[in-house]
Amino acid sequence: MEISQLRALREVRDRGSIAAAAQALEVTPSSVSQQLTALQRKAGTALTYKVGRRTALTPAGLALCAATVEVEIALAKADAAVDSFRENTDEPVTVAAFHSAALAYFGPLERALHDGGGPAVHLFDQDVAQKDFATLTADYDLVIAHRMANSTPWPVTVKVTELAYEPLDVAVSVRHRLAQQKSVKPTDLLDERWISVHPGFPLAGAIEMIGTIAGEEVQVVHRINDFFVAASLVDQGDCISLMPRYLVNRRYFADLLLLPLREPRLGRRIDILARPEAMERAAVVQVINVLQQIMRELLDPQGA
Repeated sequence: MEISQLRALREVRDRGSIAAAAQALEVTPSSVSQQLTALQRKAGTALTYKVGRRTALTPAGLALCAATVEVEIALAKADAAVDSFRENTDEPVTVAAFHSAALAYFGPLERALHDGGGPAVHLFDQDVAQKDFATLTADYDLVIAHRMANSTPWPVTVKVTELAYEPLDVAVSVRHRLAQQKSVKPTDLLDERWISVHPGFPLAGAIEMIGTIAGEEVQVVHRINDFFVAASLVDQGDCISLMPRYLVNRRYFADLLLLPLREPRLGRRIDILARPEAMERAAVVQVINVLQQIMRELLDPQGA
């Protein structure tokens, strides 16, 4: 089996179609099809099947993909032995993050690496549904992702570095009727005008849960994924929203208050996702260490 064939199979698994895999590999779809055909002939069993317009992998194909990861790790280690790849911190690292994480991490990350002589970073914002974060590791060395604490774990195909558990609070203006309360419960939020996120994104379900517990359907008047924009609306208006406790910098919003929910206790996990072979690079590990330090300072600004 050739590594190019195994990579073609892996990209089809990660991207869901031959056309998308071909684009990622910068080859033609027919070339990917030929690679899969040759690989299937050598394997002696079916590796893929069609599901509508998508291409999925059979159990044999998935098993072969899992083995491919080990092959890629071995190749990365071999490269390291030849050219000191593991000790090379000069090679740029690409980092993608959802919006509020990008706002909180990117400035301090670039400053810390520049001042400390670390690797160059290329930064990208990526606002995707939770199920799509793992796929981004095919395009970026590191992906800062978030998911609700009780949601489906990240797939085993990616390496996960935990950054933090972040509680979700109810954001109100200092002029809001609830501004004097230390905390709130769902029944306190009846008849409120909500800012939610787009359907399919983690917080949408959490806001719906609050309405279910309170006994009414929540009134969503705005759908905004960027917490910075949502915070500006809450700060200046009469809407409320769920807000992350640490990643929204309230210095920009003088009239914004965050009120903890007594129940349900909602929160999200913030993690760094990467393909396993990326973790063999010293530059990638160095960037992760800096991100962890930034998170520690956000959690404990007095100790920074």
